[in-house]
Amino acid sequence: MNPIEHLNKIFDSRIRLGIMSALMVNEEINFNDLKDLLQITDGNLASHLKTLEENEYVKIFKGFVGKKTNTTYSVTKAGEKAFKTHLTALEKMIGGIK
Repeated sequence: MNPIEHLNKIFDSRIRLGIMSALMVNEEINFNDLKDLLQITDGNLASHLKTLEENEYVKIFKGFVGKKTNTTYSVTKAGEKAFKTHLTALEKMIGGIK
């Protein structure tokens, strides 16, 4: 089995890799916390989240905290599986370099 075949092009972006990593260790995370964690602009984060949502890797929850909107994100089962497969393929590639 060639590990490169199991790399997911969606996770080639360091930002999407960061988003997925954050979501894998947090049940959910809100937009501003994710933006601060990754140190990127609103527009940049929004476009990467849209890609992940379109591929059904993240779920979006829109709500309110007081009168302010609050958007949170969580990883889907499909997203979790795809990301784990991607990480396993990376580990196998790195392990094969020795």
